[in-house]
Amino acid sequence: MNDIILLKLGEIVLKGLNRKTFERKLLSNIAYRLGKIGSFRVSCMQSTVYVEAKDESADMDAAFEACKHIFGIIALTRAAACEKDKDAIAKLAIEYLKDEMLSAKSFKVESRRSDKTFPMTSIELSQYVGGELQEAYPECTVDVHDPELTVCVEVRDIAAYVHGTPVPGAGGMPVGSNGVAVTLLSGGIDSPVSTYMIARRGVRLIPVHFFSFPYTSEQAKEKVIELAQILTEYCGRMTIEIVPFTHIQEEIRDKCPEEYFTLIMRRFMMRIAEKIALYNGARGIVTGENLGQVASQTMEAMAVTQAVTSIPVIQPLVGFDKEEIVRTARKIGTFETSILPYEDCCTVFTPRHPCTKPKLENVEQVESVLDVDSLVEEAIKGTERVTVEL
Repeated sequence: MNDIILLKLGEIVLKGLNRKTFERKLLSNIAYRLGKIGSFRVSCMQSTVYVEAKDESADMDAAFEACKHIFGIIALTRAAACEKDKDAIAKLAIEYLKDEMLSAKSFKVESRRSDKTFPMTSIELSQYVGGELQEAYPECTVDVHDPELTVCVEVRDIAAYVHGTPVPGAGGMPVGSNGVAVTLLSGGIDSPVSTYMIARRGVRLIPVHFFSFPYTSEQAKEKVIELAQILTEYCGRMTIEIVPFTHIQEEIRDKCPEEYFTLIMRRFMMRIAEKIALYNGARGIVTGENLGQVASQTMEAMAVTQAVTSIPVIQPLVGFDKEEIVRTARKIGTFETSILPYEDCCTVFTPRHPCTKPKLENVEQVESVLDVDSLVEEAIKGTERVTVEL
């Protein structure tokens, strides 16, 4: 039996003349992901991607699980194909969905015809296949309003397909279809979620992590690498830029008023992130900031922080409730790693009474005692790069 995977396109179907560009990127992402599992044939017709095994060594179960995490797919299902004949379709439904029909108490059939030359209407085909299934499995009753199982029949250009109810896909846009950005990745809960959310919008990401040894431990760095590794399930292969931040933080501690520590630290992060972004052809900086969550995340503080960069700063979590962020972290599998008790650089030299409504001119005056350009250059030269992939 010809077992295949059908992947339904999401927002791509709304694109106009450039739709093919998005489809090619999605097919490339699928082929890359499945290439690590086995040999598959991947094609796209009529807003559906078809994944077929080229040989018996291809693991269809693993391929199906992998496709659940590929952005650009709104729904997916295992299916079987046959010739476009009503009896062949009914026979296939009886055989292919045997386990589902035996375990369900009720069912209905939904049919779609993209091939309008097929001699039966969708309703007629559903009624015919439903009748044959009812005869084959008399214990499973027909319920068109609230069935336990929906049997789906699709009559397409090349063949007819039978499958059960599709499962949700990852949605969004194919990674790489909407440019490149750097993402500030700490060891906390928020930044992995913001990274995931922007990848879901089709952005390829370069994680930047600021590391302050010995104030932060090697375990803290390994924690961030582990978070990035988890995110590759959605984001694909990434290279983490691990920036040494100790000297900058010590200079801020020694020369600046305590209430400005965090603000000036974050301005340095933005400067460094922008340079890394431009060097890598990226056009934005992604942060996990959430309005009002901490003292450095007031509107005034955000404005002062972002004043040092000329490229867009994207804050996907800015209006989220903390519980929403935690729920997403659990869903994508980063939460348990994020709560491991290893510090990050944002907890080093934390002011007791941080300035929450800073004025840009005051911050610039305080910061003027630092050799900003030299400190930034030193940090970038010492950057370590770690590549993570599935």
